[in-house]
Amino acid sequence: MELLGQRADVVAVSHQTRLQNVDMAGKDRLDNVDADWVLVDAEGFFEGQSQMLPDLQGRSEHLTVLNVAYPLAPVGPDAAGGAEQVLSRLDEALTQAGHRSLVVACAGSVAAGTLLAIPAPPAQIDDLARAAAQIACRQRVAEALANWPIDLVHLHGIDFDRYLPPEGVPALATLHLPPSWYDPAIFRASRPGTYLNCVSTTQRRACPADAPLLATIPNGVPIPDITPPHARRHFALALGRICPEKGFHLALEAAKIAGSPLLLGGAIFGYPAHQDYFREMILPRLDRERRFVGPLGVGRKRRLFSASRCLLVPSLAPETSSLVAMEALAQGTPVIAFRNGALPEIVEHGRTGFIVSDARQMAAAISESARLSAEACRDAARRRFSASLMVSRYFKIYRALAADCLGGPAGLRCRMVG
Repeated sequence: MELLGQRADVVAVSHQTRLQNVDMAGKDRLDNVDADWVLVDAEGFFEGQSQMLPDLQGRSEHLTVLNVAYPLAPVGPDAAGGAEQVLSRLDEALTQAGHRSLVVACAGSVAAGTLLAIPAPPAQIDDLARAAAQIACRQRVAEALANWPIDLVHLHGIDFDRYLPPEGVPALATLHLPPSWYDPAIFRASRPGTYLNCVSTTQRRACPADAPLLATIPNGVPIPDITPPHARRHFALALGRICPEKGFHLALEAAKIAGSPLLLGGAIFGYPAHQDYFREMILPRLDRERRFVGPLGVGRKRRLFSASRCLLVPSLAPETSSLVAMEALAQGTPVIAFRNGALPEIVEHGRTGFIVSDARQMAAAISESARLSAEACRDAARRRFSASLMVSRYFKIYRALAADCLGGPAGLRCRMVG
């Protein structure tokens, strides 16, 4: 990992690359296409206007990509948040592929490329702390643009619109959270060269119908080649950020109804609402059989997945994805989840887990989970939730945006056909 120290001896250049004289193909598929839109399929090929994206995946040019994290959550392989884990995997993949990866994230983050750190969040996070973090993030982004010839800025925070770079470099914002949680103005962005993408079909359907969205790219997790044999024990597992919308008090209730031990792991951030939730809703439900084990690193998580009977996901939020569910399936562990958001996209009811509606149904499913096949869970993860597949899809978009394949007249709207 390289930390930003002195100003790099690099002169920034404006993003001016263009694809010229590219033949158009696939005209027979253009019926009923609005001429104001450029349509791009999930493999990255144009089908409209006067351009088509060539095979950029095989090009040898190295990119410089600036990933910008939510400024109040650390990034790294052991990060608690899904957005931060996705960013970490992209950073690692860019570095391994020989590209230059720059990461703006708070102190305490871990990056495979160059970490451009902003101050760590305070113990108590309030509106003043958010504003200060956004200012620091905006400054770091400006410094990065002044020091490196950046091809693309990829933003991951719910408040990304507060530190969008100036016009001139393509900006991709991945929407990791429910669309209704964002400022509605992001779907009407006036900044040229700003693109959005979703991480699930359910999330995309919840966006405004005229939102300028690129292809949906589902999240992915590392898939082990070989899962070491590990004796299954009788405890259930629940993992994630400890906050009201994750509903972990219901997992504790379900485990108690089922008479099942439960291990609850996760980080408690410095938001008063999160700390109050832990004190008032989690602590009173803990006992000798149902325990809180705190934050977990990657290795310990995998060992617990391999040993547990099932993972409980009692989320009360309209989840856009669930990395923890994907990780569990990759280790052969079935998932029992509430019917919220994209969770039914991930869990195949009766095959890789169960979709339930309340704590009592979750309790009944805990016992039923023993009859599900661990190999069926692993097979679903290999086919559908591979990190390498996610990375390859983002790389195709990176190449297209860096080559300005989605360019054109100011205000041109682009979308991907997913």
